[in-house]
Amino acid sequence: RVLSLELNKDRDVERIHGSGINTLDIEPVEGRYMLSGGSDGVIVLYDLENLSRKPSYTCKALCSVGRSHPDVHRFSVETVQWYPHDTGMFTSSSFDKTLKIWDTNTLQPADVFHFEGTVYSHHMSPVATKHCLIAVGTKNPKVQLCDLKSGSCSHILQGHRQEVLAVSWSPRHEYVLATASADSRVKLWDVRRASGCLSTLDQHNGEKSKASSEAANTAHNGRVNGLCYTNDGLHLLTIGTDDRMRLWNSSTGENTLVNYGKVCNESRKGLKFTISCGCNPEFAFVPYGSTIAVYTVFTGELITMLRGHYSTVNCCVLQPNFQELYSGSKDCNILAWVPALREPVPDDISEKPLPQQHINPAYEDAWSSSDDEG
Repeated sequence: RVLSLELNKDRDVERIHGSGINTLDIEPVEGRYMLSGGSDGVIVLYDLENLSRKPSYTCKALCSVGRSHPDVHRFSVETVQWYPHDTGMFTSSSFDKTLKIWDTNTLQPADVFHFEGTVYSHHMSPVATKHCLIAVGTKNPKVQLCDLKSGSCSHILQGHRQEVLAVSWSPRHEYVLATASADSRVKLWDVRRASGCLSTLDQHNGEKSKASSEAANTAHNGRVNGLCYTNDGLHLLTIGTDDRMRLWNSSTGENTLVNYGKVCNESRKGLKFTISCGCNPEFAFVPYGSTIAVYTVFTGELITMLRGHYSTVNCCVLQPNFQELYSGSKDCNILAWVPALREPVPDDISEKPLPQQHINPAYEDAWSSSDDEG
């Protein structure tokens, strides 16, 4: 299904945003509701389910925090995330230096956290049962941990030297956090420890001579602006402005040296990419200019480029139950990429029909009708 992803002509996502789309999130409970955040501060909530049951349909926007809403973000929304355990709450963070906790039913903020600098990224653990910490990456090199229970910033992780562009909790260990910074470094933290930092990932696996201390312990030769764990939490994929993507063993911190080739990345802020779930092999879906590149995670092979947007793609998110992909772009559109079930039929029926071998044998009908025999 992943290998046959294509732009679905039968599915549209209602166009509400009047400016670029930076972030998308699908709630993990039912996989039915999607959030989007835009450069103008607007947040939209969509229902992905096809209630009409017609083959062609539009995913409707159920509600939005628009420009006229009293609590709308004043600047670009960089990250939206559903509360991992139910759809009654979601979070958003913005260049207006705030993180907001929203009540989905009333569309009112239940809480607002203020920061000294622009907020690039935030994340809640998908697996935590013992804490309600939201990790926040801002223009300040210190990583902030905000506690939903107490409503205050509980503690700070110090170690980065420049702004923190991406943060992600491990889906395996509830206290382990990965952070990526403009200082070329990726750090893994155990938030229970006083010092916090477990390791700083080193692209050279410690092989570099001690003389060049500056290059030691860098994950990339540029800003690191994206990270994503594999679903089992055993590996971490990072992306940097050195046009490289790297796969790390998350328990040893070792660079696995998978070569993805040149992964063009001109983003000045956080880049939101995603990894498939429950596939063999696993695939990474990475915004690549106005396209989305699909790589095999463990061999580095570029499988395909998904083309359909008119401008820079900023984010993509997977609906794992159906292996569907949604992407958001500077062109104000959200596109749905859905597995194709058969080869396309020619537009003009007067053309010769496709020879039979063009249909993937897996999708061929095994039955025959009496018309064929008579």
